[in-house]
Amino acid sequence: MGSFLEDFFWSLAAISNLLGIPITCLFVFAFLYNLSTAINKSDNSRTQLSLIMMVSYTLSLFIDMSTLLLFLKLFAFDVVTIAVIFIWRLCLGKVIPIGFYYLIVGLCINASLFMAMHIDTIVNPTHEFWWLWMLYSFSAPIVDFIMALVLIANKDILGLVKLKSVVLNRKTPMAR
Repeated sequence: MGSFLEDFFWSLAAISNLLGIPITCLFVFAFLYNLSTAINKSDNSRTQLSLIMMVSYTLSLFIDMSTLLLFLKLFAFDVVTIAVIFIWRLCLGKVIPIGFYYLIVGLCINASLFMAMHIDTIVNPTHEFWWLWMLYSFSAPIVDFIMALVLIANKDILGLVKLKSVVLNRKTPMAR
């Protein structure tokens, strides 16, 4: 029996595992919204990215949640989705939408969290609640929600595109 805060975070972790279906519904909604808005437009890159995310998250619903290697399988799904998005970018992506950057960053964060949880639960088992589990239970649903929201709104909510522009377009001073 732990403290109130520990019990609260255990319940949040349990709720976090149940958020897969609503998050997947958000990606389905993002795809359908982008599909309906891209009917008469030449650029349908957001629709294609939304389709990739919808398929990935829908297929991940078929993972047995009671399996021993759950986090490793979720990690693999995110890595494959990142690879598919980069292949899409090389082959079909004429215009890079704002959502591209958010999807790459979000999937990298999720993949890192899944690998950390796999290491923590399988490789080096920890049986007491600690900050990594809290970070996972809060971060994964928030990151998923932000990715879906950016696909729908097509806005640079957190300033990632602006940050990328500042970092990559920075001129290095000449040495004298």
